[in-house]
Amino acid sequence: MTTKKPGFQPGQSGNPAGRPKGSRSKAMQALDAILDGEAEAITRKVIELALDGDTQAIRMCMDRLAPPRKDRPITFALPPIKTAADLSLATDAVLQAVADGEITPGEAADLSKLVATHIQAIQATDMNERLLRIEQQAAR
Repeated sequence: MTTKKPGFQPGQSGNPAGRPKGSRSKAMQALDAILDGEAEAITRKVIELALDGDTQAIRMCMDRLAPPRKDRPITFALPPIKTAADLSLATDAVLQAVADGEITPGEAADLSKLVATHIQAIQATDMNERLLRIEQQAAR
């Protein structure tokens, strides 16, 4: 059997505003207190371990020195896409760029999504123009 605290309704928080943004939990405050003043010594030790060949320490250092790239600009020739008929030229260019090693397959997939979205926009514009022409002809 559960007992209710006086003044609280079931499902209602005692602090509806929640924890203030940026505030740290007691566990994080305790960890900060332990590490306070030791960060330099710990960093030096990890570097020493890395220099001695410890692969985990090397990984930690490399993750900080050269984090993996999430995104990068892509430079290659993509033909203009003015109509849906231009789609095959664009996809050919993307496939050729992958084959030539200019871009990765993942980058090609992302580019293909952009090209598909662009084609959808062209098709929507074309459909709107056709509809306007039909409406104008019907109004005559």
